[in-house]
Amino acid sequence: MNIVCDKAKVIEGMNIVMKAIPGKTTMAILECVVIEAKDNQIKFIANDLQIGIETVVQGEIKESGSVAVKAKVFFEIIRKLPSDEVYISVDTDYNMKISCGKSKFNIVAKSTEEFPYLPDIVREKNVFISQFTLKDIIRQTVFSISDNENAKVMTGELFEIHGSELKVVSLDGHRISIRKVQLKESYDDVSVIIPGKTLIEISKIINGGMDDEVSLFFTDKHVLFEFDDTLVLSRLIEGEYYKIEKMLSSDYETKIKVNKNEMLDCIDRTTLLLKESDKKPVIIDVQDEHMGFTMNSSIGSMDEDIDAVKEGKDILIGFNPRFLIDALRVIDEEDITMYMINPKAPCFIKDDEETYIYLILPVNFNV
Repeated sequence: MNIVCDKAKVIEGMNIVMKAIPGKTTMAILECVVIEAKDNQIKFIANDLQIGIETVVQGEIKESGSVAVKAKVFFEIIRKLPSDEVYISVDTDYNMKISCGKSKFNIVAKSTEEFPYLPDIVREKNVFISQFTLKDIIRQTVFSISDNENAKVMTGELFEIHGSELKVVSLDGHRISIRKVQLKESYDDVSVIIPGKTLIEISKIINGGMDDEVSLFFTDKHVLFEFDDTLVLSRLIEGEYYKIEKMLSSDYETKIKVNKNEMLDCIDRTTLLLKESDKKPVIIDVQDEHMGFTMNSSIGSMDEDIDAVKEGKDILIGFNPRFLIDALRVIDEEDITMYMINPKAPCFIKDDEETYIYLILPVNFNV
């Protein structure tokens, strides 16, 4: 194999595929990136068996071939080369030569025989969504997935499509995040659980352009994301997602409209009194035209009021402040509406059309 690429293009490609290089593995081949030069395309491929990424890198092919090379070593060498064209060649004994300007490296590569290439996916069920919308949906939901591997389905997000509506749900046992968006077309029903890790990496790779699209293809066990010159293939999480409909009550005793940024800043200030391990709640006291926020910890105490518009009963309720902050940070509206029943029932933050719903369970407290 013999190829020539601009250094910036190699770095761009490696930045994408490195997201499928495992931090720790007992399979040495998974620590490698495959460089494949054939059919007038240079591809970089990585696969940790849960997520596989393939991207096309612009360059010149002088001699076709493929090779596997330690991804981290190769990437660090490329990053520290002068900004110029990079010449990469591999001989029959899998010795890789990398040269750029006056810099020259020789490193050991290996055959691709043991490398688990991405399986071919039958592209039938496909959905088109703008990169901007997908990136936004992930940002507004992925924070409430669980990291508990014993509850596997909670480490992923439910993607459901009915007609032209896409609904995305995440939960961790203490809160639920829901986003609904209208797609440009109607599709066959889809209901899959996509790993949170996959979605986080996708959101880092896509550029988020309003006019740029992502194609999603679904099979029984995989989801394939195709965009620009990149493919990302992920295993789906098997199992049945939790039935949350019964928790999404429209009943409420107290309805509050409040400026989102004022509330977010106020709650953020309460966390100044919390140590890393503290589980102290922020206590919210809703009366008439104001919301009061109280925090008491071993460090000190804080009280603050902000203006609010209330309908219904007064309420005194406690929450994990970080759960409120996570939800408020991803809502783009200037004002939010909160719905509460009593100090032991879930609180809902949602808009009138229910394009987003955040359910947060309250916590017990002593006044």
